[in-house]
Amino acid sequence: MLFKVALVSALVSVVFGAALQQQVPIVSQTGDVSPDGSYEWSYQSGDGSAQQQSGQLKQIGDSAGEVVQGSASWTDPEGGQHQLTYVADENGYQPQSADIPVPPPIPQAILRALEWIAAHPQPQLKQPRY
Repeated sequence: MLFKVALVSALVSVVFGAALQQQVPIVSQTGDVSPDGSYEWSYQSGDGSAQQQSGQLKQIGDSAGEVVQGSASWTDPEGGQHQLTYVADENGYQPQSADIPVPPPIPQAILRALEWIAAHPQPQLKQPRY
């Protein structure tokens, strides 16, 4: 009897688990890599989400780096539309989106304190040598 209950429970779990995992088709997809090292790719899926990215090699000082630009858009489960654009270069990853939280401004008292600290550095004390 216990075996039958376990078997039915496992079967129900598999059926419901399979029903929840709906595959989203890729509607369009492109990709290109150039001989100079630059690239671009994009895709759009059946649920409306899309992403695109491009990158180029860039000389940064004495070394080579890469500059990447891209965007992504998607719809959340509640139906809200989201858009994200980004750049990644020698200044780091720089995302822009209405969905990214913005910190509150620094209070004036803290700004004045930071200015005072910068204007009045702590004197360096000589450490005794032994």
